[in-house]
Amino acid sequence: MIWLPATFLAALFQSWRTAVQQRVRATLSLNAAGLVRYLYGLPVGMALLGGYLVATGKGLPEIGSTFWTYALAAGFAQIIGTNLLLMAFGYRNYVAGTAFAKTEAIQGAVLAMLLLGEHLSLLTWIGIGIGVAGVMVVSAAGARFRLADLIQPAALCGLGAGLGFTMTSIFVKSATFDIATSDKVLAALLTLVAVQAGQTAMQGSYVVWKEPAELKKVAVTWRTSGQVGLLAALGSACWFTGFATAPVALVRAVGQVEVIFTLGFSRLYLREPMHRHDVIGLVLIGAGVATALAGGL
Repeated sequence: MIWLPATFLAALFQSWRTAVQQRVRATLSLNAAGLVRYLYGLPVGMALLGGYLVATGKGLPEIGSTFWTYALAAGFAQIIGTNLLLMAFGYRNYVAGTAFAKTEAIQGAVLAMLLLGEHLSLLTWIGIGIGVAGVMVVSAAGARFRLADLIQPAALCGLGAGLGFTMTSIFVKSATFDIATSDKVLAALLTLVAVQAGQTAMQGSYVVWKEPAELKKVAVTWRTSGQVGLLAALGSACWFTGFATAPVALVRAVGQVEVIFTLGFSRLYLREPMHRHDVIGLVLIGAGVATALAGGL
């Protein structure tokens, strides 16, 4: 059952990190703002892996031939998802961008069933539907939702981000399958370090090539950027542990609690107002997560 507290912690760390990263976004370019989570997060990931090896007295396990393919694919998918999420912020606000991205719950359920053969109970599917309805209430910002809203830039970026994060979770789980160990936490942490290293190389190379002036800003903002990296690494460690130890779709369904944390951070940290539709959305999301969890246990 380690996946359940890991998922709640992952949602908390991710919403906290996104709130901090939104402030960095005002100083850095889109790609530089994405880079800080990997660059400053990699040492944290390595420390988590090293600490776990020391605590358990284990050594690094052998990895299979497809491990790096899945790890790099996961890293690339998360980069795309993160960049699209930051772009969504520019069209509306922090809450709406995150809410559209959280449709990954239903995207994840469908794709995990097709690609990983995972199957959910009817009750869990109902819970996912209730949660997505709550997400849509938050996204609509009090206005009546129309199908045309799905083609607005914020929605497209958010939905694309959700797809990127969904594929990240599927690639991560596939990578953990290709590690010769029965310790799923160790597999998750080893995958985390591999993914972070690949992301730092990929996004770092792009920034060096296209936006070299941003590198100085990445260094100058080390206090805030370091917080982003720390929270990103902690969140990813928890997400990866959840993916390694439970069905991806169930982890993503319960992970919708991130929107609840997001509303809290938007109110307390970013000083964004909370409205009646936010409260209604919170209730629906909470009910959806509880229903999904009841169907999955």
